[in-house]
Amino acid sequence: MASLLQEVLFETRGQAPAPSKDFCQLLVTRRQVIFRWWKISLRSESRESRPGATYASHEDFLQNSSLQIQIAIVFGANILEHVFNLCQGKYDLLERLPVALLVYIISFLDLEDIARLSQVSRKLKMVCNSNALWENIVKNLCDTITPEMKELAQEIGWKQFFFTNKLQLQVQLRRRRQKQDAQNKNLTE
Repeated sequence: MASLLQEVLFETRGQAPAPSKDFCQLLVTRRQVIFRWWKISLRSESRESRPGATYASHEDFLQNSSLQIQIAIVFGANILEHVFNLCQGKYDLLERLPVALLVYIISFLDLEDIARLSQVSRKLKMVCNSNALWENIVKNLCDTITPEMKELAQEIGWKQFFFTNKLQLQVQLRRRRQKQDAQNKNLTE
């Protein structure tokens, strides 16, 4: 599972709270926490200041209260807690799984569980709403999928196709047939 971890575990950027206009970056790698800042000021005495950076190993970060305070001020308590967890080796490996594997795993969940999982993070929301996932679900639950149904699903999206009732699907399929027949008739004339 450690191979799922990339070199950069977490990265965020932000502006320090007023009255400061400093721009800050927080980077957590496998080995260290990097906090960078760029002074933004109209005052002449601050114009000469150069960007700065603080580098700390995970162990040092856990002991460095001044760096923790800086991160909490700029990025908030939730980000600080997330960085603590990363430094203590508490990784969210589910988030780091490849999308194809997530699609395969999620396709076995109940619909209510998929809805709940989609609220966990942006990545899981994207996966839970993806055509690939809903195509797997439809193929697992439906006995036969005609080429015509497959074309319609690709046109309207597999999730929409799944949640559309049978009567509406029949109407849409009939309309598609009529449209194709009209196009074929126009081509032959």
